[in-house]
Amino acid sequence: MGNSFSISGQYVDIIGKKIFPASITVKDGIVSSIEAIPSAPKHFLLPGFIDAHVHIESSMLIPSSFAQIAVTHGTIATISDPHEIANVCGVEGVHYMIDNGKKVPFHFFFGAPSCVPATEFETAGAAINSDAVAELLASKDIYYLSEMMNFPGVLFKDEEVMKKITAAHKIGKPVDGHAPGLMGEAAKKYIETGISTDHECFTIDEALDKLSYGMKILIREGSAAKNFEALYELIDDHPNSIMLCSDDKHPDSLLEGHINILCARAVAKGIDKFNVLKAACINPVKHYQLPTGLFQVGDPANFIIVKDLVDFKVAQTYIKGKKVAEEGQSLIPMIHEKAINQFNAIPIIAKDIKILATDYPENNGLVPVIEAIDGQLITNCLWETLSIEEGALLADTNKDILKIVVYNRYHAAPPKMAFIKNFGFTKGAIASTVAHDSHNIIAVGATDDEIVIAINAVIQEQGGISCVQGSAIKVLGLPVAGLMSLQDPYQVAADYTEIDTMAKSLGSSLGSPFMTLSFMALLVIPHLKLSDKGLFDGKAFKLF
Repeated sequence: MGNSFSISGQYVDIIGKKIFPASITVKDGIVSSIEAIPSAPKHFLLPGFIDAHVHIESSMLIPSSFAQIAVTHGTIATISDPHEIANVCGVEGVHYMIDNGKKVPFHFFFGAPSCVPATEFETAGAAINSDAVAELLASKDIYYLSEMMNFPGVLFKDEEVMKKITAAHKIGKPVDGHAPGLMGEAAKKYIETGISTDHECFTIDEALDKLSYGMKILIREGSAAKNFEALYELIDDHPNSIMLCSDDKHPDSLLEGHINILCARAVAKGIDKFNVLKAACINPVKHYQLPTGLFQVGDPANFIIVKDLVDFKVAQTYIKGKKVAEEGQSLIPMIHEKAINQFNAIPIIAKDIKILATDYPENNGLVPVIEAIDGQLITNCLWETLSIEEGALLADTNKDILKIVVYNRYHAAPPKMAFIKNFGFTKGAIASTVAHDSHNIIAVGATDDEIVIAINAVIQEQGGISCVQGSAIKVLGLPVAGLMSLQDPYQVAADYTEIDTMAKSLGSSLGSPFMTLSFMALLVIPHLKLSDKGLFDGKAFKLF
């Protein structure tokens, strides 16, 4: 189309809450005019969608590959927290994401990771202190301070934590929150430090409580944590304070859709379409002061064409006036990138993961068991009786109690073990180096032998996910920090679908077994989790 072109359709003025036939002229990537005309094609022209909080790494794709798929769903920008790769590779990992993202026509707005490591109760591959955070925040490529997960540190005014928050405020960049379950005076105290968003609410009461103190709420619907059904009514009730996000999205679900799916679901629930689009397209731009514009005269030509405002099926996506997707086909080329990583684990054997009955001598034979909850990041703590053989506690597939293992990937250390319920495996095992937030190796399975085979399979790949059933083994290698692939994104999605199907065939009814597994080491989400240092009580915030 050259440097100048015009396009017509039904222009959606989200802020003015009106729709009219219009001709839009784009010159040199900028919207130069929006003219009302008597009639225009029936399709709708509106600003592109923005994911208000996502860890690109969870897609198992590097940023350029993530963009290839995201634009087909009308996403033109993400508010991206790179703390997954930062926990493995430090500041170098943050720059890796920024540099790769710049190679494609897409808006990646990265934050400065605030919690690397997330806690002192786990081993990460790097640490980013307040001085390094301040240096990152000073960069024009960094737009905000990423989610402050250490909410106890905020409440008790930890010096390092407060230095990071102050550094962001000093240069006028927002601070993202992360405070699951925090309400009342504690929430008020947390928010009063200048933390402006939260994407962890899983009940409407929690969200309303935080909104009452002036916090913005991000409604999250990812591959593991799904809070849309609990929170969607907020879009109409608090239209200026709500955004939509995925947080963590695996490659197969990214292939199916992105923020466009949430818009369709909200409209189907009877939510006002203008309020839905305000949450999806407008509020993130205003809150994070993004240079994407609002698809008005003088703004960058970041817009989409959708066939209707019901299903939000995207016909075309434009970024800075360049068409980047059409009818489900991405026009962004594949970028060939090099890998960075940090991986020093050595193979283990079955006897390394025995759990002795003497590890729990004071609990009258009761053993703490993590209860995983499908669609949630929180877990419960159960107390169960297990059989003992030769002094070792045994998993019990009849009671759906399996063994879970976390193994340090950064330096030599014995693995840590516990028991977990609700994975449903009657056979086999899965393992992964995607284990929030430190990304040590995590595995769960029905037998010790299969768990060890699964762990050793990802060690051989220097990072990845694996599934084992007897002699059958599938592995998806993730050479970039043990988190992301360098392969074509559609091939990664296909390979992931295959290994996910195999994992579910082991007996699991979980919507996403690998995603759920990856959060079983996330100590900052209560109640019971496992790190490479042992079982962790998220409520008391200490090792068990």
